[in-house]
Amino acid sequence: MTILVTGGLGYIGSHTVVELLQNNFQVIIVDDTSNSEKFIRNNIEKIAGKRPVFFPFDLKRKELLSQVFDAYEIDGCIHFAAYKAVGESQEKPLDYYENNLFSLINVLQEFKARNISNFIFSSSCTVYGQADKQPIDENTPLKMPESSYGKTKQMGEEILKDFATAYQKKVSLLRYFNPIGSHPTALLGELPIGVPNNLVPYVTQTASGIREKLSIWGNDYPTEDGTAVRDYIYVVDLAKAHVKALQKLMKETSETLIDVYNLGTGKGSSVLEVVEAFEIANDVKVPYQICERRAGDITVAYANADKAERELGWKADTSLKEALRTTWEWQKYLESRK
Repeated sequence: MTILVTGGLGYIGSHTVVELLQNNFQVIIVDDTSNSEKFIRNNIEKIAGKRPVFFPFDLKRKELLSQVFDAYEIDGCIHFAAYKAVGESQEKPLDYYENNLFSLINVLQEFKARNISNFIFSSSCTVYGQADKQPIDENTPLKMPESSYGKTKQMGEEILKDFATAYQKKVSLLRYFNPIGSHPTALLGELPIGVPNNLVPYVTQTASGIREKLSIWGNDYPTEDGTAVRDYIYVVDLAKAHVKALQKLMKETSETLIDVYNLGTGKGSSVLEVVEAFEIANDVKVPYQICERRAGDITVAYANADKAERELGWKADTSLKEALRTTWEWQKYLESRK
């Protein structure tokens, strides 16, 4: 089976490509490397022992995308390619709508034209907005997301539901909570371009001295220690869920299918708890400062992932400390490459 992985050199994409290769899928990556580096492909090969096919272009280039589909018989797609920084999406909403929606639609047009099914969408818990109750399960009502990024994910899900219904396709919407950590080999990890927008890479860069202090956006939330609470899921656990979701789609006999799964640990951790766990796991200090709340951030979000365990046979079982230990190994690896 040949799987197109858009954004396959990115953080979650690269870990998922490794899992696909190790499960005997052929992989074709399309990635414009706007949020990744080409050396990641070599590291994927070092881990998996196989080299994925790679095309370096922007998915908004419809004519180039068509050439990939002309050249390969593609059996399914895992779609990661999207801008993903909550804060940045508030400053550059048009860039987010253009990139995240046009790239998705272009791939789906190829699927429709060539009668291909089995499409997995990298979605997000941001589609729930600030949920009224925790933990969040798949039946939790979707609210208007707080950020333009979240809105593009919610719109992407609606596009895919209409696509599946109108053209009899099988799709899986995977709503991630907060991916963290790096591959156990320390050859893959999160690679933020410029100043990190996510908590954990900012923590590791602060611990290594690249950043002077970690900025904690608000300590006046109605939580136990005043900082925002999230569900942090180890990236390799998350990557494995994609393979399980793909295998389920491919086995399904019904022509039209819309699967929806929350992918998380079922446990919420505050920003300060993450900082403390990182310090303990790696025996380093992380200086921090408290700042004003950031636009677009919600107070609490953690998953009920029982459905994924029940239907996919998948569970996130890596501890927060172990995931944070791997992030520090990745940071040391990046330092060694300089």
